[in-house]
Amino acid sequence: MADRSLRGMRLGTQSLQSEEGVEFSPRKKSKYRTADGTVFEVVFSADAEVPGTWESPKSGQEGVLLDSEGAPVESDHADVKVPRSHWDMLLERRTRAELEELLQERLDFLRARKGQQKIGA
Repeated sequence: MADRSLRGMRLGTQSLQSEEGVEFSPRKKSKYRTADGTVFEVVFSADAEVPGTWESPKSGQEGVLLDSEGAPVESDHADVKVPRSHWDMLLERRTRAELEELLQERLDFLRARKGQQKIGA
C-alpha cells in the first residue's frame, strides 16, 4: 500500500481544479451615494435589475442609485402595488350592512348555543 501513496501532493490544501476555460458571467458596477455624500460601488450581474437604493457596506446608511453623470436616478413609484388587507378584500365582496347583519346572526347563534350546554355533560 505504501507504494501507491501520493507523494509530493498536499491533499486538502490545494485544489486540483484550474480556472482554465472558465468564463465568468458579465458584470456591471453601479454607484450609490448616501445622504452624507459617500459614494460606493456595488457589482451586479449584467442581466440583473439594479435596485434604486442600497445599504452602504461601511456605514449602513441607505444610498441612492447614481447615473453615469453622477446624478441620482429618479425611481418610478407609479407601478408600486399597495397591499390589500383582509378587510379590504371583504369589503369588495359585501357591504358593511351585510357584514353587520352576518355578525349579529353569528353572535345570536353563539349566545343561544352557550345557553344550551349543560354542566358535566
